[in-house]
Amino acid sequence: MSTNTILITELILYLLLIFGVGLYFAKKKLSHEDFILGGKKLPSWALAFSERATGESSWLLLGFTGFVFVSGLSAIWVVAGMGIGIIVSWVFLARKFMEESDKYNVLTLPDYLAVRFPRHGNRIRYMATLLILVFFTFYLGAQLAGVGKTLFTTFNLQPMAGILLCSLAVIVTAFAGGFISVVWTDMVQSILMVLTLAIVPILAFIQISTNDISIATALQDAGNGIDSWTGGVTGFAFALLFFNNFTWFFGYLGGQPQLSSRFMALKNKNEVKIASITAITWMLIAFFGAYFIGIMAIALYNSADFSDVETILPTMILDLTPPWIAGILLSGILAAMITTANSQIMVIVSSVSEDIMNKGLKITLKERDWVRLSRIVVVGAGLLGLTIALTSESLVYSVVSWAWAGVGATLSPAILLTFFWKRYSGAGVLATILSGLIGTLIWINSPLEEIISSRFTTFFIATAFGIVFSLIFPEVRQKDINFKESVN
Repeated sequence: MSTNTILITELILYLLLIFGVGLYFAKKKLSHEDFILGGKKLPSWALAFSERATGESSWLLLGFTGFVFVSGLSAIWVVAGMGIGIIVSWVFLARKFMEESDKYNVLTLPDYLAVRFPRHGNRIRYMATLLILVFFTFYLGAQLAGVGKTLFTTFNLQPMAGILLCSLAVIVTAFAGGFISVVWTDMVQSILMVLTLAIVPILAFIQISTNDISIATALQDAGNGIDSWTGGVTGFAFALLFFNNFTWFFGYLGGQPQLSSRFMALKNKNEVKIASITAITWMLIAFFGAYFIGIMAIALYNSADFSDVETILPTMILDLTPPWIAGILLSGILAAMITTANSQIMVIVSSVSEDIMNKGLKITLKERDWVRLSRIVVVGAGLLGLTIALTSESLVYSVVSWAWAGVGATLSPAILLTFFWKRYSGAGVLATILSGLIGTLIWINSPLEEIISSRFTTFFIATAFGIVFSLIFPEVRQKDINFKESVN
């Protein structure tokens, strides 16, 4: 049996497994709450696996490994920023999200902000939804484009065919069982992802040792500061390098709706603890695995030989493993893209059906009709992401970075200020969201993005506007309104 036949067979089996999970949940009777947030029925460890797989996606397996390949040791500061951000989110924010979602009976992040500040509720809901839709459609397109890139590298298959195949898997899974089927397929896929990231650097190290290749010498020969933790620069230049790499931290502070939904779906304090341990353990294995893959690749390959460095991981898998193992590990890459694309579709679905149509426009439908409507939105969102993937020349690392800034670094200040600052107001929330949206779009299209990442500037701008507008336009609480009416 030829190598290609083995790889394609295992890929088909993997996709059939994903379809099977989706179709299994299609048979279950789902309420609107089940379809959007799982109805508090999912175990914590499954939610933790789902949150981690969703959070890292093709960005980690393709984008970050390629980034390490061309950046060298200094890429460790990205790991530091992301790792600390994930630990903070699980240790300090997950329980708060669970408690607040139960207290206010909300299913989405925009709805939570709207309910907390009812005087500006609908405006907040619409603005937050607009923000999510603007960036997440492109985020979704980046995942689908990543699949095309992987299958082209692996099978010399035209990217369009790979994109179409992945789009079908994503739409079928989300269409069938909504949030519940997405979480369970995420769990399977997150295991494949972490296996890939744990096994490949070990195999690469064995290859390097067997051939008496010096990693230290390879790093020195690569030049451009690749062998330096500071990127070969000092002073202010290093400060910028460190800061820009570390700024991924700011996107993990509660503002990513596809991640915070997993926190909101948790059932109790004990479940939060189990999920936190699971997620942080997964993160440590996966992040350092991806980092060492990029480092090992420097010793094995010349970056000049790659027209696209984001294909380094599938190339290593094909070179280092026999076909039957390669098929399993390559499925881990596809798993990363499919799981994140699934979750992004569910965020778009919840934004349209729950935030706009149910809570915003107050449309009244039966439970089965809400589920039917949500499934229609799944198909529409999937087709829109497919169109973007087919018509754009997206770089996975860049597109995900922009979405991380536009959504995560905008909504994170809104969440943190709502949780921990009593003087935050509805006007402040609107200012946070609007300034984050406009600030990100201006910044990423200017030369300033090359100096300081929008992942920080957006967070800083959104926070500043939120604080200033809250002080200028303080929230009028219901007890204040009642007092004024009694006086008059």
